[in-house]
Amino acid sequence: MSDSGSMDCKVELKSLYEKYNFKKKFFFIILIPLAFLIIGLAVAFGSADIAFFDVYRTIFSKIFPALEQNNKSVSIIIWKLRLPRVIMGLLAGIALGSSSAVMQVVLRNPLADPYMLGISSAASFGASLAIIFGVGVLSGSYLIIGNAFLFSILSALLIFILSGKRGSSPEKMVLIGLALLFFFQAMTTILQYFGNSDAVKAAVFWTVGDLGKATWSSIIISLPIILIGLLLLIWKSNDLNIMNTGDSIAKSLGVNVKTNRIIAMIVCTLMVATIVSFTGTIGFIGLVAPHLVRMAVGTDNRILIPASGIVGALLLVISDTIARTILSPIILPVGAVTAFLGVPLLLYLIMRKKGESL
Repeated sequence: MSDSGSMDCKVELKSLYEKYNFKKKFFFIILIPLAFLIIGLAVAFGSADIAFFDVYRTIFSKIFPALEQNNKSVSIIIWKLRLPRVIMGLLAGIALGSSSAVMQVVLRNPLADPYMLGISSAASFGASLAIIFGVGVLSGSYLIIGNAFLFSILSALLIFILSGKRGSSPEKMVLIGLALLFFFQAMTTILQYFGNSDAVKAAVFWTVGDLGKATWSSIIISLPIILIGLLLLIWKSNDLNIMNTGDSIAKSLGVNVKTNRIIAMIVCTLMVATIVSFTGTIGFIGLVAPHLVRMAVGTDNRILIPASGIVGALLLVISDTIARTILSPIILPVGAVTAFLGVPLLLYLIMRKKGESL
């Protein structure tokens, strides 16, 4: 190749790289103001309408007392009812979106998420056990939460232990996760068969997800786990990028594939188990969010992981706002709304690939 041809090639590659970097930056530039807009609208909408600017005025009044509302009822609605619900929705979306993006990488499966691996069905079984029979590891208000968390972790431990027999592999982990999914679903059905109607109704409602149980205490517990987990996943993003090339190549480049896979799965499990314990099972966010981000900015995990968390958070908050307002004063379970929104979106993502892998 001539010097001029080589120079033209370098210029073209540099141009493509700059366009890709601009695309990533622009994506985040759009997401941040969009997040503030959606949060404000989510808090404002409801059976009692609140002006959009009054939402942020009330929030910032904690820092700047001069902005404090004269209308005390508005402050109570925002601080006691709507803001905890929205913040829990953000945390849940971050956990589900970012952890699913990582699971899809380490398990080399575009449909991998906490539900496919049986983590959420195990939580449903634990919660149903507490709701229907009052059996659990903790008592009081933490009876259901403790059971859901314990069985989520138990499901993940079973996957690690069983997949480690005769050599661990992503395919084996996925298959064991699917087996546990059906097992815990069957066990939950049996529990519901023997429960009274009110308890069964409560258990079923829990399994489709709800942000209405969110409190500031649940947020204080969840926040550090989700943020630390997200930072750990971002810290491992370079290794995950290398693992995208395949286990053999990653090993040749000095990446400990097995250790990184286990660390990533443990972090994802803790994040998801924490959220599921407080919100119940919320589907489709983890499936859809990473694919939307890949369409926008590609597969670089340094961008994919945090962006999937943000997109997942926004999708969940939008879904919950629809669940609260579409049939007001009736509040629908948010898991049903995410399914209604997620199914057509996922089908669209699959069909547009024209035979390619997701």
